[in-house]
Amino acid sequence: MPEIQRQIQLGKQGITENFISTLKNHFKKCKTVRISVLKSAGHEKQKVNEYSKRIIEELGKNYVSRVIGFTIVVRKFRKDVR
Repeated sequence: MPEIQRQIQLGKQGITENFISTLKNHFKKCKTVRISVLKSAGHEKQKVNEYSKRIIEELGKNYVSRVIGFTIVVRKFRKDVR
């Protein structure tokens, strides 16, 4: 069965509790989520890198991220880290 890849958008409100909970719900069904950073959220490389670091801090140790252009690819790499 091929892995499903989800895609969500990060808008002008930035990273909110609702955004993080939506992200966690996506990870219940798949291992990889692509986050498109919209122009309204700040189209600067430095801002996208800050968003990436903050998302990983919010999600925890089980996740890694990679920035490609204005897209953040977040991957869940283990079941559980204790």
